[in-house]
Amino acid sequence: MAHLSAGGGSHNSATAKTLFPTGPSFTLENFSNKDFIIRDFVEELSESAIPANRRSLPAQIAAFDPKPLIRHFENALAKLASLSEELGERETDLLTSVRRAEREHDQTLDNLGRKLDESIDSFNVLDGTLNNSSTTNGNSRRGGSDGGGNVAVQIGERLEELDKQRRRAVDANQLINCWTEVSEAGQLTTLEDLIRRSSGGKDMVRAAVIARQLMRISQRLDPSSWAQTNGGLKKVNGISNGVIENKGHNTKEIIEKFSETLEKDLLKQFDESYRKQNFDDMSECAKVLHDFNGGASVVAAFVNQHQFFIDRNQLITEEVTTDNDTWDILADPDADPPGVEPSLQSLIDEIRIVMQEESSIMKRAFPYYEVVLTKFIQRVFQQSIQQRLEMVLEKAETISSLAFLRSLHASRSYISTLVEDLKAHGLTEHPEACSAQISLCLDQQLDELFVPYLIGNSYIDREKKSLEELNSSLLFKYTIFHSRQKKVVTGFMASLAQQGNQLLSSAKDAYIDQLESRELTETQKAMMLRLAGVRDTENNKNEIEVSEEDGVLSIPNAKRMLKWLAEGVRRALELVSGLETSKDVHALLNLLLSSMGQVYIETALDAAADQALGQENSKTEPDLAYLPLLLPAITITNIMSRFINTVLIRLAETNITVRIAMEKEAKFSIESIESKTNNVIRSTLTTVLNWIGRLLATQKKLDFRPKDSDLDGSGRAGSSYFEALATATCLSVCSFLNRVASLLSIAIDGQNLEIFSCELANGVRNLVFEHFKKFQVNATGGLMVTKDMSRYVSTLKELTLPKEFEQDMEVLSDIGNLFIIGSEALRERSRTLAASGAGKKLQKADFRAFILKRDDSSSIGIQSVLAGL
Repeated sequence: MAHLSAGGGSHNSATAKTLFPTGPSFTLENFSNKDFIIRDFVEELSESAIPANRRSLPAQIAAFDPKPLIRHFENALAKLASLSEELGERETDLLTSVRRAEREHDQTLDNLGRKLDESIDSFNVLDGTLNNSSTTNGNSRRGGSDGGGNVAVQIGERLEELDKQRRRAVDANQLINCWTEVSEAGQLTTLEDLIRRSSGGKDMVRAAVIARQLMRISQRLDPSSWAQTNGGLKKVNGISNGVIENKGHNTKEIIEKFSETLEKDLLKQFDESYRKQNFDDMSECAKVLHDFNGGASVVAAFVNQHQFFIDRNQLITEEVTTDNDTWDILADPDADPPGVEPSLQSLIDEIRIVMQEESSIMKRAFPYYEVVLTKFIQRVFQQSIQQRLEMVLEKAETISSLAFLRSLHASRSYISTLVEDLKAHGLTEHPEACSAQISLCLDQQLDELFVPYLIGNSYIDREKKSLEELNSSLLFKYTIFHSRQKKVVTGFMASLAQQGNQLLSSAKDAYIDQLESRELTETQKAMMLRLAGVRDTENNKNEIEVSEEDGVLSIPNAKRMLKWLAEGVRRALELVSGLETSKDVHALLNLLLSSMGQVYIETALDAAADQALGQENSKTEPDLAYLPLLLPAITITNIMSRFINTVLIRLAETNITVRIAMEKEAKFSIESIESKTNNVIRSTLTTVLNWIGRLLATQKKLDFRPKDSDLDGSGRAGSSYFEALATATCLSVCSFLNRVASLLSIAIDGQNLEIFSCELANGVRNLVFEHFKKFQVNATGGLMVTKDMSRYVSTLKELTLPKEFEQDMEVLSDIGNLFIIGSEALRERSRTLAASGAGKKLQKADFRAFILKRDDSSSIGIQSVLAGL
């Protein structure tokens, strides 16, 4: 049987087989383990009590035998009892030791208490002695502690005063000795020895203080060496007015020379301390030099000789490292800007780290650290950043106008981020935010960095020039196409057309001049040619081939133009101050209204109006292919109007005068576009109605009065007459109307389409209405009239008409019925006629005119109906 070892209840096989099972074995250490659990301990005892051969048998076969468990637990209990006795003995020993330690502790406290009482008594005796001494000096008797404290303070103050007097005496003695040396011997041996023996910065500080005091003494006691011309003293070869003072020694020059040497030594010591990171020594040197000469030399030494500027001066001649692909992307208006130039980005990232690290050194090394930080910031911006920025922008300007603007914007944004990061970091105030003085300095340096590029109108002029180049390139073929179209108009429209031609010609010539300009870079020229869709102008603009598609409005091109403008607006907002924003967006609005409003949209509308106007009195069927051009014109106008109202005008809200001017200009431009659109639609309506009138004029007089020979049952002509759905004139009119309706659904939509359809339907109805007053109709022809009228009504109803207007078309059906119904039905119909005026119902005069066109109008029944009107 396995037995429980002393290692916490783990089971080990017995080294030798025994006849009887052994009991468990454990000690007190097994129960002192922090992982000891009673349940696990009992389970291990139970498992070790079951023989291994019985444990392997199935539960159904092996019968429970309690004897091993009983014997095993009896042995365990016996072992636990012995351990309990051992534990009790240990507890008794420990209690005895505790009581002994408590007695010793109490004795120690008693001894310390007695010693404290003795100390208090000694203090009281001393205090009383001091108090007695104070009363012997004529003072009134006070409490012992108060008198002793006052005496101690008085003694301390007296000793401090004596020490100050001693130091002043020593300083005065040393100053007098030094002045005697410089005035008598022309030397400063004492100070020079002091510096040579100097083991730290304190001696140099003392020498600097003495030198500054000697300079004041020299100014007062040796005015001749200061060459005071107002006092009549003039120095000639070191002699004032021919009189040698101070044995011919110029005390000012001697002291200045020593001061220069001392200043160099202090600067050298400051530099060595900086290399050793001895900030206390650096602060001491900086303070002395500040008192000595304002600290300009040590600040300049720290800033100018900083390793960052030394390294950057060696790299300043490096070329801009951006590859050609990145420059091409930067010059591509349809591509997203690639961001800040890599070399400038690397410099700014390095500056961010250097300034954060060096600012902590400045605070520890300079008592006047804000002055040093300000100088450091000025040097960083005015030298390192400015030089690299100029190189980047000069390179960008050789690429294209857009590349320059994008580089300027990206650089400004990245440097602004640097400024905000430095403010948030706090620099010398870290972890707090920067002081107001440093924040102002950072903002000022940022503004001064970009003043040459943003002063006056220089920036917005560049922006306008870039957009004009892009727009003129994109619309080059468009302007070429429309400038070649023949315009034959007269009157007021002729003057408008002439203005449009001049605008197109100027836009086209401006593009040609730009391409031929020597100022244009190769990259920019290639970009403009790509946008224009031409290879080269070949110095002959008339040889450029254009197609019908080039003269059609394109919504994607309009969106591209707006995207370019939106990018320019974003740059203007981030680059220019808020006071100039309204003026800049006003200039960009004028550019948008000119390029997109006049050159693009109005040119297409003028071309469509010319085509419509030229076909108003056409003798052939008019070509209405220009109608689908109205939809992109209206869509582009809506997009442009929304952009103006939601972006440009809102940005000018701070300047009421500019905003009102922008609203007027935008309103005038939109109204001009709407007016030209209305002109196109009006001319189209006139053209359609005129052509329908011409078609109706081809109606044959016998179409509604067939001869008897056309109606006999044996003739083929008679059968074809009755089988016809409508007359040829009606079919041609309806076919033309269907084509017009199809084109209208593409050209306009919404309320505009409804209004145009209503005008067209009303005009056609009036033409048909008057048309049937011209023809005699017999009984058989009346059937054909009803077929024509039914076809006209169904065709007109296919137009986009309001439901209430569709009922107006039913009057045509009523007219057709007038030629086939009898006299009694006519009499009933006459009772519902309108007396006069226009309306949905048939009027009496028109009713009479149609009835008189019936062949049986002379019959008694018809005459009685007419008499009753």
